[in-house]
Amino acid sequence: MFNPDRNAGLDPHRDYLEMYRNMSMLDFPWDFNQALSFALFRTYAVPSVGSLLAASGGFDDTQKRYDDTGLLLEAPLVCGFASPDGKAALRRINQMHHRYDISNDDFRYVLATFVVVPKRWIDEHGWRKLSYDEVVAATNYYRELGRHMNIKDIPETYDEFSTLLDDYEAEHFAFDEGGRAVADMTLDLLATFYPTPARPAVRAFSRALMDDPLLDALHYKKPSAAVVAMSRRAMRARAWFVRMLPPRRTPMGFGDSRRVKSYPAGFEVEKLGTFPGGCPVKHLEEAR
Repeated sequence: MFNPDRNAGLDPHRDYLEMYRNMSMLDFPWDFNQALSFALFRTYAVPSVGSLLAASGGFDDTQKRYDDTGLLLEAPLVCGFASPDGKAALRRINQMHHRYDISNDDFRYVLATFVVVPKRWIDEHGWRKLSYDEVVAATNYYRELGRHMNIKDIPETYDEFSTLLDDYEAEHFAFDEGGRAVADMTLDLLATFYPTPARPAVRAFSRALMDDPLLDALHYKKPSAAVVAMSRRAMRARAWFVRMLPPRRTPMGFGDSRRVKSYPAGFEVEKLGTFPGGCPVKHLEEAR
């Protein structure tokens, strides 16, 4: 079935928020969720990032870390950067990061994963490729996010982000016990989203979608050629199936996923994430 181009006629330099929202919540909600998860996963293979994440204790409750990260990143997308929830989310992100001595280079690399990994994922696994304007819009969206995070020397184009990511990984990917521990906890969490008998297959499937440099840096054994081939055939089959579906009419965001389990009674953006001395999150009586 034909899926309309929702972003036709929009300007990727002016309407990048609307365009990125259309891409991530209507055209490719599952793909963007998976791709952004893999984007963050790649950062564990950079020792300065992976070791800090392990030492921070933020993964002591991996489910909450997963939920908080997705919800905080989604608030500016859904509500806008200037909205109360968007501002609250950005303030929380910056407060958590400013507790640590994180280099601007690491910040730029993490931002690059958000720009580059989803495009590469969708090019390989999506039901269609992103258009040139959609890539520009996604790039501009994350440039705006980077500005709100006070990141310096942000690349201006997708190609510059792509070069930054590839060069940074070639120079910095290496094994670190902390990064490996965080990666293991993340894969363990991912497996819990599926029935117990399927969990070993889910772990193997996830590793089958990783490239060799990432597997090597985390000291993960590469799955057999047969497992890799089956995994990629499964992704192609999914892409074909999604292509046949009618266009999605209701936005599907990260917060709508049943995988988000930490706040069954609702949440306040201002109380997401970690805080010095512990997290004061209190569930609301009613979902917002």
